[in-house]
Amino acid sequence: MTRYLVGRVLGLVTVLFVTSLVVFGTVHLAPGDPVSFLLHGRPATPETVAALRSQYHLDDPLPVQYAKWLGGVLHGDFGRSAQYHQDVASLIGSRLPGTALLVGYAALLVAVLGVTAGVLAALRPGIADRAVLLGTGVATATPSFVTAIALVSLFSVQLGWFPGPGGTPEGLGERLYHLTLPSFALALTFAGLLARVTRSAMLDELGRDHVEVARARGVAGRAVVRRHVLRNALGPIVTIGGTMLAGLLISTSIVETAFDVSGIGSLLVQSVTAKDFAVVQAITLLSVAAFVLVNLVVDLLVPLIDPRLSLSGEGIS
Repeated sequence: MTRYLVGRVLGLVTVLFVTSLVVFGTVHLAPGDPVSFLLHGRPATPETVAALRSQYHLDDPLPVQYAKWLGGVLHGDFGRSAQYHQDVASLIGSRLPGTALLVGYAALLVAVLGVTAGVLAALRPGIADRAVLLGTGVATATPSFVTAIALVSLFSVQLGWFPGPGGTPEGLGERLYHLTLPSFALALTFAGLLARVTRSAMLDELGRDHVEVARARGVAGRAVVRRHVLRNALGPIVTIGGTMLAGLLISTSIVETAFDVSGIGSLLVQSVTAKDFAVVQAITLLSVAAFVLVNLVVDLLVPLIDPRLSLSGEGIS
């Protein structure tokens, strides 16, 4: 276990280091000059331009800029936003609760809808199975922005059950109410994928010998499903579900922009448009870190759920 954890932590550090290099190089090599955004199209003297470049360290060579940025990141300082004129860490911190609530709500929907549909399809071959396969096929093939438009058109405009994009809800209950449609738009594709994974894992376990033996001994059908089928199928379900949780965080940009949610995803879109280097670098690096950490936690949980799996130096086997 210790060897495995050390190896995964070293792998995490390596991935984050390589990611920081790629993100920094990609952002700074993109066409355009952030000074133009800072000036908002106003004419400026060479002295003003030089002062702005010096203030944001844009006149330093790229290796020097990277070293300064990485040193600040290691101390929790992600720099200063050129667009919002405040520390990047505090800016992200103010947007993080909105994204966390959206992702948590969507993750709950993915788990409930995906696992329920997958179990139903595996246990009810025929019409129910075909209906689930058809529904999940449509869900996985539909982009999030198309789902968002359809949900707003039906449930906000025509039926008036939920508020449309925008608004400033107060209190947890009102915020959850406003995030219902964005959460469904974010969750549907992942729920369809998880339903198919759950169905496949359940069907695989239903065909095993110990399940047939339990049925032959007269064990009740629900007990067989609960103890011998669903429990053993949780390994791949949790593994894929953990990856989807990280994917939800990365996929919030489209949904937050479509529903005007003040979160990390919409901030990333705005920062890319404005070439706000510091914000783009920070959000991208934190997203990769979250993705890797979630996968590490899942790898540690899966052997506890399914004792047939064990940890090795190369991962789960």
